[in-house]
Amino acid sequence: MNILQINSSARSIGSESTRLADALVAKLSATATNVSVTRRDLAAQPHPVLDETALQALFTPADQRNAEQAARVALDDALIAQVQAADVIVIGSPMYNFGITVQLKSWFDAIARAGVTFQYTATGPVGLLTGKKVYVAVARGGMHRDGPTDTQLPHLKTFLAFLGLTDVQFVYAEGMGLGPDAVAKAQAQADAEINAVLV
Repeated sequence: MNILQINSSARSIGSESTRLADALVAKLSATATNVSVTRRDLAAQPHPVLDETALQALFTPADQRNAEQAARVALDDALIAQVQAADVIVIGSPMYNFGITVQLKSWFDAIARAGVTFQYTATGPVGLLTGKKVYVAVARGGMHRDGPTDTQLPHLKTFLAFLGLTDVQFVYAEGMGLGPDAVAKAQAQADAEINAVLV
């Protein structure tokens, strides 16, 4: 089983979403055989944003790209190859200002490529990254689950489904900014959710 872990917190230390992603991967690794884990920390290894230079490179035919354009596209190719090779994807996703982090958005932009990870058809787009299990560890400072301020989850669900990643399980740690008691409660609930989804 090939596991791809994506950590998208800007924090190198003390990230709850990373802690939960680590816990998910540890439990998955303990319950399976022949496990290979690839970890990508998007804060330690930030991916370049999708800017005009990147778009020009992507929309230039491969045989017409200059060296700089080819190198830029190769960065995205490497991330796409990791996703394609994964059987299981574990994403640590903290909520920043009601959404996903810029680090995760840049990763999403890199792996969404027409004709490779999705395709347009007469009946609409079809995701090509099928047959994979996805776990998303969501950490929030406040309480947003199932409420009108939870704009993070719809984004995650929509994007993942767009690529064909429809078998998605979410684990939550909420109230991380509400004091020590709230943190302890959130962590206990999140750990219980991990145990529940990975029976």
